[in-house]
Amino acid sequence: MSTLDASDDQASPATMSARPVRVIPQGRSGSALKKADNRAAYLFLLPWLAGILLITTLPMLASLYLSFTNYAVIGLPAWIGLDNYIRLFTADRRFITSIWVTLTYVGWSVPLVLLFSLAIAVALNRGLRGLAIYRSLFYVPSLIGASVGIGLLWKEVFGERGVVNDILGWFGIAGRGWINNPTFALPSVIALNVWTFGASMVIFLAALRQIPESYYEAASIDGANAWQRFRRITLPLIAPVIFFNTVLLLINSFQSFTQAFVVSNGRGGPVDSTLLYSLYLYQQAFQQMQMGYASAMAWILLIAIGIATALMFWSSRYWVFYGDR
Repeated sequence: MSTLDASDDQASPATMSARPVRVIPQGRSGSALKKADNRAAYLFLLPWLAGILLITTLPMLASLYLSFTNYAVIGLPAWIGLDNYIRLFTADRRFITSIWVTLTYVGWSVPLVLLFSLAIAVALNRGLRGLAIYRSLFYVPSLIGASVGIGLLWKEVFGERGVVNDILGWFGIAGRGWINNPTFALPSVIALNVWTFGASMVIFLAALRQIPESYYEAASIDGANAWQRFRRITLPLIAPVIFFNTVLLLINSFQSFTQAFVVSNGRGGPVDSTLLYSLYLYQQAFQQMQMGYASAMAWILLIAIGIATALMFWSSRYWVFYGDR
């Protein structure tokens, strides 16, 4: 070490304080940078916020106002208070019918879709060859199931000269017009909805893939059979996914419209057997031009879906198990 370096190392504090200190120019303060970042974030969020305000919030508030009015599109809305709601529950027989038809539809569709999608997911999770092909084939109906074209095709499949009757004829069973029969019209629509189980199946399959194989190996060593492994390992571990799929299916089933509209030609027949709530709402709004009345129906549907979803979340504490509890 040189003498100069040694003297520098041994310099006194007074000498060090006497040396000139270089001042590093600083930019904007931390708070200014934070404000700039916030402005940039709000700028990127502006299209989404505008969409929420203009496409969702304002129309909802407008429909809430119209639900207390007599509004027939032509002319100005006339305030009538709770008359629309009172009329719905006391004087509209078809409204009550649409509620029962919708509850029947939801009560059968949701469990059946869950059952079929979980069963197919378990089967595909066994390491089949060409898994991607099978997964895609089962998923395709969920992409096109709510389309008008599939609804028209379904009418032909369950028609008097449809594929279903042709298959029954092979076994000597006389067919019938399934869509035109009040007893079988709604089950035909339910079958169309169950056919679109692909989206739920893909979610179940992803959840099953996350279960460690060591759990099943340990259970097999302990003597557990296939049903016991499924009941004690698979179901508890995918309970959050079952809950997620159930909530989505519940909300979508309450809002089902296209299938019943196409199958019944927009009438909800025969004899209102396929008169789903959303279909009756459409009839009041766009066929009868009773926009105020339809707005009241829409808010009742929103409240019903909210209550059903809240009940699902309340019940989840008793059967949905997460990793942290």
